[in-house]
Amino acid sequence: MMSELPQLADVNTDAQDKGLQTSLVIDHDAVARLGLNQSQIDATLNDLFGQRQVSTIYHPLNQYHVVMEAAPEFWQSPETLRSVYVTSTAATGASGAAGVTSGATAATGTAATGTAATGAATSGAAQGSTAAANGVAIATTAGASVGNPAMSSAGRRVPLGDFSHYEATSTPLAVNHQGLSAASTVSFNLAPGVSLSQATAAIAAGFARLGAPITVRGSFQGTAKAFQDALANQRLLILSALVAVYLVLGILYESLVHPLTILSTLPSAGVGALLALLATGTEFSIIALIGVILLIGIVKKNAIMMIDFALQIERERDCSSREAIYEACLLRLRPILMTTMAAMFGALPLAIGFGEGAELRRPLGIAVLGGLLLSQVLTLYTTPVVYLYLDRFRLWARSRLHRFPNPLEGAA
Repeated sequence: MMSELPQLADVNTDAQDKGLQTSLVIDHDAVARLGLNQSQIDATLNDLFGQRQVSTIYHPLNQYHVVMEAAPEFWQSPETLRSVYVTSTAATGASGAAGVTSGATAATGTAATGTAATGAATSGAAQGSTAAANGVAIATTAGASVGNPAMSSAGRRVPLGDFSHYEATSTPLAVNHQGLSAASTVSFNLAPGVSLSQATAAIAAGFARLGAPITVRGSFQGTAKAFQDALANQRLLILSALVAVYLVLGILYESLVHPLTILSTLPSAGVGALLALLATGTEFSIIALIGVILLIGIVKKNAIMMIDFALQIERERDCSSREAIYEACLLRLRPILMTTMAAMFGALPLAIGFGEGAELRRPLGIAVLGGLLLSQVLTLYTTPVVYLYLDRFRLWARSRLHRFPNPLEGAA
């Protein structure tokens, strides 16, 4: 599905599914008709290939675990399955060992303490000579023959081929995990002119169209995951920056109104950054978001210069707020222009730079340049207006609060 998406290129996966295995396909209707059940089949195959522990050989010095399995020459080909028989009823003995008659069945015992010992033992259905050397005991079943099963009092033996067949199927050469779940990683590159946000949206839509079961789930990793995490926290980052600036300014001016006047310059900076990115065809990436956050700290200095000077004039000359902000605009125009031009020329090399790694730095310079340019043009006119209206609101709110006298002051 991902290889067919035009937004992606070089789609690859780490799933190594070119392995070969032999799968035993069981006809469950035939199993029920022959009087067998799945547990009997599993026990028989476990005796043959599962290295089942069937007994323990006790020695004066050590003890040895006897493990039953097929002889190594019967592991080499799936043709061994044609010589396997399963008893039709529950058999007695050591773990249903009588149901396996393929070739000579070997039982291997491993010493529990690793001390070399010699001796003889008889284990379950496997009877014969047992030799122990260097801590290993091997017991070989005598008289077993391939394809010539002997009838047993435990029940009738049914060939495995009567109710099953084997076939070659593919299997993973390695199974990767993410946490406790098996996982496959699909890597991709972006097609020319496609952003990461467009690619992730196309992948999510394609995965939804597949109709995968709920047990199969997908998630982005690496750069795509970092991009999604950044988008998820984008609003929170900008809001926390605004709250931090408001608190600092509120403590500085000891007012709840004047910080709002300073923060009123930020929308024009954000709009300027977005317009600059649209004009240059640059996507709003994480680096561009960093530029917008930088603008919060750079642009507000224009309003700080004017408002701080206006409040100082009001305290010293006891004049109106209109006269104070008018004089502040006249006297602070030059330093405002100087600091803005210095910041713009500092961001200019980032915006027009070329060379290796320039595509990473260019969104930052473009966002800072656009935000500074538009905010410089607008805030020289909007900041005095916002200051006057908020100052009138402050005076009106104070007059409304003073209409109700404090009873404690009257009693005093």
